[in-house]
Amino acid sequence: MNASNDAERIAAFFLDARRTTTGFTDYPGPVPTTLDEGYAIQAAALAGSKDPVAGWKVGRILPPLSEQFGCDRLAGPIFAPTVAAADADAIGLTFAEGFGAAEAEFLFRIGTPPPAGKTEFTLAEAAYYIDAVHIGIEIASSPFQGINGMGPAVTISDFGNNNGLLVGPAVSDWRDGNYVGQRVSTRIDGVEVGTGTADAFPDGAVGSVRFLLENLTKRGIIIQMGWWISTGAVTGVHPVQPGQTVETDFGPLGVLSCRIAAQAPR
Repeated sequence: MNASNDAERIAAFFLDARRTTTGFTDYPGPVPTTLDEGYAIQAAALAGSKDPVAGWKVGRILPPLSEQFGCDRLAGPIFAPTVAAADADAIGLTFAEGFGAAEAEFLFRIGTPPPAGKTEFTLAEAAYYIDAVHIGIEIASSPFQGINGMGPAVTISDFGNNNGLLVGPAVSDWRDGNYVGQRVSTRIDGVEVGTGTADAFPDGAVGSVRFLLENLTKRGIIIQMGWWISTGAVTGVHPVQPGQTVETDFGPLGVLSCRIAAQAPR
């Protein structure tokens, strides 16, 4: 079989399933076994998507898979129609027949895109290109029910398992780095399901920014001013169902909540 044709067929299947909100249980083609194969499918789906990109999510790859794949993070696009304010009426949309989860995250915004040709970054350089940090909620969802259990290459192949970003208030004085030690908790229907801090990430949340800048530039993707970077689940990946309420508590930085609802066909 031709790998390029496989990637295009899998990408087209995912795009159609997302458009129609049709859930499915079996991976729709040869399962990608490397991160590059996953990104090839993602690239084909990006080429077939009509929605503009408003940012990128970064997800963790935990041991032992990080050793197996030689990388501790993955990336996927966040599309503009799925980005909204985390206000009192915030709704997180998930594929009711697929997989859905909510994640408390620190969101970084690109202020100055890096120069063309630069593909490697120090942590200080990565932070230089950021002009704001906010608290937020990523909605992780895919019509593929098994996306979160088949490894990072599969997750990458369907837009990194992203279906939304809810943007909360800005973090003041974020450059002092104190936010990474802030304990964050997540509650679903009032029950605490996870806690954590961003300093548990390798190189902190800025490490996710550095990873993404290198990932995108090496893939030939031109980074845009104003793009959001969702830097990783601070308290974990918490499965949710339509009708549930999610609350993420960032302590003095703010408390966000959203109601989970079913994604409508587009």
